[in-house]
Parts: sequence; C-alpha cells; structure tokens
Amino acid sequence: MLTPPEFATFTDAYVAVLRRILDDPAYETSGRGKDGFEVPNISFRLTDVTRRTPFLAARKTNIVFNYAELLWYVAGRSDVAMISYYAPRLAKLSIDGTTLTGTAYGPRLFGPDGDDGLSQFDRCLRTLGEDPDSKRAAMVIMRPHEPIGVDNPDVACTLGLQFMLRGGRLHATGYMRGNDALIGLLCDTFSFTMIQELAARRLGVEPGSYTHHVGSMHINVLDQEKVRAILTEADTAPAPPFAATPMPGLSQAELELLLDWETALRTGRGELTAETARELPLPDFWRQVLLLFDAYRQIQAGHHVNDDTTAALTAAHRWLLTHRWPNRITASALAGRPA
Repeated sequence: MLTPPEFATFTDAYVAVLRRILDDPAYETSGRGKDGFEVPNISFRLTDVTRRTPFLAARKTNIVFNYAELLWYVAGRSDVAMISYYAPRLAKLSIDGTTLTGTAYGPRLFGPDGDDGLSQFDRCLRTLGEDPDSKRAAMVIMRPHEPIGVDNPDVACTLGLQFMLRGGRLHATGYMRGNDALIGLLCDTFSFTMIQELAARRLGVEPGSYTHHVGSMHINVLDQEKVRAILTEADTAPAPPFAATPMPGLSQAELELLLDWETALRTGRGELTAETARELPLPDFWRQVLLLFDAYRQIQAGHHVNDDTTAALTAAHRWLLTHRWPNRITASALAGRPA
C-alpha cells in the first residue's frame, strides 16, 4: 500500500499512532536527554478535518491552548507573552525571553516575506486562484539556516505545509521532521487543519482530506503510562457523540477583534459575559473561542468558571473544560444544560 491509511476522525488516527509506538517501537532513542520510543516515517490521512478534537478524558485536551496557538499563528506573531500564558512551558524555549523562533510558525506562514508584499499563505491562495491544478502551493517552515545544534532549544518541528485543490476541495499535507505523538501531534494537527479550513473558506471551496507525514514519530518513556491510560479508555469507553462544527472563515476585521479581546482577557483589562459575547459582530464559532478564553481567565485567577459562561459554551467545550480542569466547573452549571 503506497498511500497512507485513512481515518474518519483524528481520535482514530491518534489512538492508532500511540498504539503502534507503544506496542511495537522500531527504536529506543535518547535525544537531548529524553529517552523515547520511536517509529520512523509514520503517515496517515484524515477524511474529515472538522473532527480534529479527541474527546478522551485521559488525554485532557487543552482546547483553550489549541485555539490560542491557532490565532498566534494566523496573526503572524512570535511573542512569548501571548503563547506562554496558555502554555507556560514554551517560555523555556525562548533564548531571549521575549520571542520564539522555531516554534513560531506564524511569521513564516502569515508574515510578508517577499518583494510582492505577500505571505506564503496568501501567495498559495493566489497561485491556486490562478492555477487550480497547481502543485506549487507549498509553504516552507523549517529554514535552511535554522540553528540545529543542541544549544538551540527552539527548532521548528515542521518542514512545510502544502495545499492541493482537487475535485473541488482543498486538500492539505503536513510534512514534519519529528512529532511527539502524545502532545505535539494533537496540537499540530489541530492548527494545520484549521489553517486548511481557513484557506478553503477564502477560496470558496470545501476542505478535503488532510495528510500528515512524520520522519520521527515518538513518545517519551516518561509518558508511557499516560499513553496506556489513553489506549485503555479508547478500548473500553465510547467517545461522547459531539458533532463537529465547521469553521466559518475569518476576515481580517474579525481576526483583529478576536486579538483585541484575547489581549484584554489575558492582561486583565477586560472580562467577557455571555451577553456581551452574543452582541459581538462575530460568527458563533469565534464567540465560543472568546468564551473559552474568558473561562481560562477565570481559571487562571483561581476561580470557578461562572455558571453563565459555562452555560453559554457548547456541550463539547464544556466537556473538554471539565476534563481538563475538573475542579473549576461547578456541577450546577453542568446540570440540565442544553447540548
């Protein structure tokens, strides 16, 4: 079989990858002081990119970080201040304490980088608009001059992304030099398929499949018990039947409004009530993201998420928050709420 195996959901692919590495690793490695299990050259294809979130209690998916990382990318940012608020561990990767280089894919994908004043992302959309059958709509992330020595903690894990407009749908492919199957695989697939959806909306087509190729797919030895817990749950407990929600697109004005609110919530200069969220000139998809950011603001402040915010979230988002921060969502807010 020369093409990657297909999966209807990311959860199915995720479980299959974790199981292969844990049960049948090709190598044991010890890179940068971390012992790991590795299987080289793993690939898979997702047939429905909207089903990108795994509802696995043992995984404790941080959906707030997933959306924050996406916006950080699309805004073309590289600052530690924004992204480390949602994932403090990333601050340790910054050499100067202010910016991230390898981890920050945003400037490479969405920042103007040529004489035409376009970003790689915009250039790909223009290319596909002019030549729908093009094979050139590719974006390079890891750079030839990127320092790859052991003294640099922040090297891009992704080599590039490619779009192909085929059969009236926009397909995407991610090429990675390495991927932590437990942690990074989920986050990268989430962001890359969201970027694929964004591109599809701007081209006026539906998203197609997403294919993920990884040179070194691995898990850390210290994480193997977490992996076993995920596999046990996948084998014994049916996943909750939450419907996927397609992304409606994102205009520049909507992006700027999202970023303004994100900054206000993160820096303590604002709070978002459910009523205020309903009045924002945004699709409900993006209002949900801001409500998640406000819920996280409350959690970071040491509070329970208030009942109005919890009730305004979708059932899927409430489930994810409850399993990530079980002591911060009250039972009264969850009881009897509509899906």
